[in-house]
Amino acid sequence: MKSPASALLPMLVAPVLCLALLGASPAVLAGESLVVHAGHLLDVDSGRMLSDQAVRIEDGRIRSIAPWSAAAAGTARQLDWSAYTVVPGLMDMHTHISEEAETADVGAPLKISPAQQAFIGAMNARKTLQAGFTTVRDVGVYRGFADIALRDAIDAGEIPGPRMFVAGAYITVPGGGGEITGLPPGTGVPPEFRRGVSKGPDDVRRHVDLILDHGADLIKLIATGAVLTAGTEPGKPEYSEAEIRAAVTEAARRGKFVAAHAHGAEGIKRAVRAGVRSIEHGSLIDDEGIALMKQHGTWLVADIYDGDYIEAVGRRDGWSAEILRKNEETTEAQREGFRKAVKAGVHMAFGTDAGVYPHGDNARQFAYMVRYGMTPLQAIRSATINAAQLLGKENELGSIAPGKSADMLAVACNPLKDIACLRQVRGVMKIGQPVSLEP
Repeated sequence: MKSPASALLPMLVAPVLCLALLGASPAVLAGESLVVHAGHLLDVDSGRMLSDQAVRIEDGRIRSIAPWSAAAAGTARQLDWSAYTVVPGLMDMHTHISEEAETADVGAPLKISPAQQAFIGAMNARKTLQAGFTTVRDVGVYRGFADIALRDAIDAGEIPGPRMFVAGAYITVPGGGGEITGLPPGTGVPPEFRRGVSKGPDDVRRHVDLILDHGADLIKLIATGAVLTAGTEPGKPEYSEAEIRAAVTEAARRGKFVAAHAHGAEGIKRAVRAGVRSIEHGSLIDDEGIALMKQHGTWLVADIYDGDYIEAVGRRDGWSAEILRKNEETTEAQREGFRKAVKAGVHMAFGTDAGVYPHGDNARQFAYMVRYGMTPLQAIRSATINAAQLLGKENELGSIAPGKSADMLAVACNPLKDIACLRQVRGVMKIGQPVSLEP
């Protein structure tokens, strides 16, 4: 029996099937070996950069890694990346692929039809994959379950895109950080945009089950107000610790975890004590919060590039004074908290909040992470093996190693010397299949 999300696929996916055909790369046949000749290969597990390597791939998985030689390649099909540095496919743990980039129009999500959203999601998925991000954790969409349909279409091979782990809808208080607010009086918000609106532990549990019943991979809970949601304050908690714990307990009962949007210090601490898997943003975190995260093994996913984009584009395009004020109050505080968390050894995973800014530019954040305390290797690990650990998929994803999915990225220079090199993409592979980089 199809899930409700799967039942939406004919409506959401049919208009975009043509996109999968544009610039498609020749497929590697099942059972066929492919050997990638890597000029340099970054082993993120050991931190070593290996030279002149042969990576043998069979059935979408890495079979072996060995020094290059014509004999090692044998008669297998070959992909020449000998001029490049090869790193694992990158992983962004905080995206919103199903939606357009943020604008001054707070009601924009209501003006897009399901068919239009399918086109938008397909376009954003393609851009993200071409930028070298072979896996994403997509942490919420206003139109409930649109991200589930997009994930399923990608998994079925109907459109190109990264491997997606999706949240389905936001668990948020009425009028809170996961709602569409600031609308003109009398504007109605359809039920599909309010799938996770919950108040009280019992209501939270009920909506967690609803979202998971529709096929979500994780739960996204809005623990505090938001920078980009009118009428909410980032520093103000919106859920009690008991309500957050209800979400965590119910999700865990079904083998899932909770990611908590939390800017304010008190909201962060409530979420950590309640047992969430990750804190998203963490903008106003204090020393006590950092110590709690370290103690509980909670992950921090901090989008430390976004503030500059919001400042520049928001002022240029006339975003509200409220949003610009909240962005100013959180941007540098978030970066200082990030620096402290790195120094304290908090678990860190790469996450950009792509969707606030245009998709496909995810790698821009790496330079900020290095500027605010990480080494280049730490930044790369945050988007590879560390991100895989956050997902609980480190045995399948996150490094170039035998037995793992053949997800790889070729870049034009050495990212250990210049982290911005990760924006110079020359080749992408997902599950052993080369990805077309044609626009």
